[in-house]
Amino acid sequence: MKVALCNELLKGPWSDVVAAAAELGYEGLEVAPYTLAEDVQALTQADRLRIREEAESRGLRICGLHWLLVSPSGLHLAHPDERVRRRTVEYVGELARLCSDLGGEVMVLGSPKQRSTLPGQSREEAWRLLRESLKAAAQAAEEHGVVIALEPLARHLTDVVNTAREALRMVEEVGSPALKVNLDVYSMTDEGRPYAEIIEEVGPLLAHFHANEGDRLQQLALRRSAGARGQASRGGESLNRVPAAAPRGRAVALQDPVHRPFINSPGGA
Repeated sequence: MKVALCNELLKGPWSDVVAAAAELGYEGLEVAPYTLAEDVQALTQADRLRIREEAESRGLRICGLHWLLVSPSGLHLAHPDERVRRRTVEYVGELARLCSDLGGEVMVLGSPKQRSTLPGQSREEAWRLLRESLKAAAQAAEEHGVVIALEPLARHLTDVVNTAREALRMVEEVGSPALKVNLDVYSMTDEGRPYAEIIEEVGPLLAHFHANEGDRLQQLALRRSAGARGQASRGGESLNRVPAAAPRGRAVALQDPVHRPFINSPGGA
């Protein structure tokens, strides 16, 4: 089992982030693209190689991306304007390329503001438009050898895809092997069901997992599948300096036999 950390929890330049994560004992990082550039298309191949090599030089693997659509501004997967949706899908394709370039395998799609209903838009219409965008985005992800992990989010964060069952329905409707599910314990709590029940229901479509500091999910996740290989990470408060000791409360991330992502921080990444 490996342990990873969301990079935005550590402040400072990339070299300081990887050094701190390694010192804390983590084995991987999950990257929020906006921390690297407002628009990842500005990152040259040399930039991408440097980011990856700096992490690997510290024994860290970049497992993937999250907080995908924070920047650039104006992105939305369910926008009524087809031009906005097309631009957003194209950017997801650029993120898939970045993920692959950095050695990652999974992109966690939370981004609540970029999928929620807009004024005058019904939830059904937003669902339909999101589905069409995800079909195109999943195709781009598959071309780059990465998986999009759709994250159901608590109702106060978004009104589109709030439960594991809704995420599974969306995955089924999209019908791509490059679209699976990410579970986040914070949003799982909003469902009001036992964690074990939700995890079992998602089953082999669970490509990724986010846990909070202190979550008691390790034994639960291990029971989920004796054959699943897991990697774990910590979420929680922002760290402006390296603590004296490695943090407690690391939890398990599940991964399927093909795609082996880590888990990272909560909160609608």
